[in-house]
Amino acid sequence: MPIGKSLPSVRPVSTGRAGGVQPTPPPEHRVRGAARRAAGGRRAELLAPFVLVAPAILILVLLRLWPLLLGVNFSFTGDGERDGAAVGFDNYVDLFHDPLFQQALRNVGLLVLLLPVAVAIPGIIATFIYLRVPGHRFYRSVYFFPAVLSPVIVGAIFNLLLSFDGPVNSVLGAVGIGPVDWLGDSDVAMFAVVGVHVWATFGMALVVFLAGFATLDGTLLDAARIDGASLGQVIRHVIIPSLTRTIQFVFVTTMIGMLTSMFGLLYVMTTGGPEGSTYLPEYYIWIQQGQMNRPALASAASTVLFVIMLVVGLLQLKLLRRSGKVD
Repeated sequence: MPIGKSLPSVRPVSTGRAGGVQPTPPPEHRVRGAARRAAGGRRAELLAPFVLVAPAILILVLLRLWPLLLGVNFSFTGDGERDGAAVGFDNYVDLFHDPLFQQALRNVGLLVLLLPVAVAIPGIIATFIYLRVPGHRFYRSVYFFPAVLSPVIVGAIFNLLLSFDGPVNSVLGAVGIGPVDWLGDSDVAMFAVVGVHVWATFGMALVVFLAGFATLDGTLLDAARIDGASLGQVIRHVIIPSLTRTIQFVFVTTMIGMLTSMFGLLYVMTTGGPEGSTYLPEYYIWIQQGQMNRPALASAASTVLFVIMLVVGLLQLKLLRRSGKVD
């Protein structure tokens, strides 16, 4: 090398304790950039669920919550000559002094008492289908068929079947039982309509139960059979504890359906009669809004119906938790 020329600069290499060559650490700005990207990825992962559910929440707020709040506000205004004027709780006072609305509330209590029966029927049928009784595929289709029928069609069919001189009373007469005025007796009509509603709608609950059975651990059933458990013991100690969430869901949806989806049957089968014995809040709301032209009173009745569904739903869940059927 010629004299006078300087040697090229060499970057020192760090050595470890054992004298091995250690890699040069990356520049500081690269470390900060990687940390920012990692933090951004974590934030995006945390925000992703909220972004995905935001459209559904927006739809619920605009189409459910906002109209509900408007209805509650409207229930504190007047009808007729006092249209739009603030009347406080006058509409609610009128509601609870109306004999028809009182009857509607009594019928709500009857529905709540019949709710366990309405849930048990599809649950028991789903159990037999899951256990593969002979013809279970055929029964699955047949039991779901009523769920696709319109309530108007169902009501018209049962009007013919339950008429005083209809096929049902003819069968009862053949076995020595006198005819029953299914839709004209105030003590029987509500039970008849509820029975028709359960028949027409339990197909949906049946599908939900069958979906729940798909998650059931088959080894538990096999172990119960090996231990010699009876069918009742299997249902009580294996199936019910394994389907707690499904039972909870069916209870709530069936209750909502019984309180808000019987208008078609009531309108076709009894029109609220005889003597208002089959009135329900939803039918009362329609009468006040559509025939009596009292929208503020109808809004008050709608608010009461919402509160009833909320309270009954919470009580049902609390009772299920206490009985050990729901975690």
